[in-house]
Amino acid sequence: MGSIKSLILHTNRICALFSGISIVILTGLAAGNVLMRIVYRPINGSYELIGFFGAVSVGLALGYTQLRKDHIVVTIISDNFNEKTKKNLDRVSYVVSTIFFLIAGWQTFKWGIKLAQMGELSETLKIIYYPFVYVLGVGFFVIGITLSLDFITTFERK
Repeated sequence: MGSIKSLILHTNRICALFSGISIVILTGLAAGNVLMRIVYRPINGSYELIGFFGAVSVGLALGYTQLRKDHIVVTIISDNFNEKTKKNLDRVSYVVSTIFFLIAGWQTFKWGIKLAQMGELSETLKIIYYPFVYVLGVGFFVIGITLSLDFITTFERK
């Protein structure tokens, strides 16, 4: 089990690295667009690229954020339950979330394949954008696998 945890941790760190790179690119593009708008004219297709890189940055950060438990958790109802009930609710939540994200990843890949087969291009820049869709699908698969690991760890004794 330790090697699987290590692989998932390593995968999430790589995804987080690429998410950070994507954020730097989209921030630079947004700042450059503002500067160019003041100096001359805006960068053509900047909104389109910012959207693509925004999707990549969010998608790839999902698993790492889950690994660190940095997502918002609302416990207003579950605070009144005992520890056994809380653990069982966590297990149900992990299973449902795992299924959701694995299906989302699968459907996102199907959509990317369809875009590639149709030769779909972006509206402004006329570039292929299905690779961005694939990367988003990878992010969904990674969080799905991370959630399944969280489910398994609920059975470990402390």
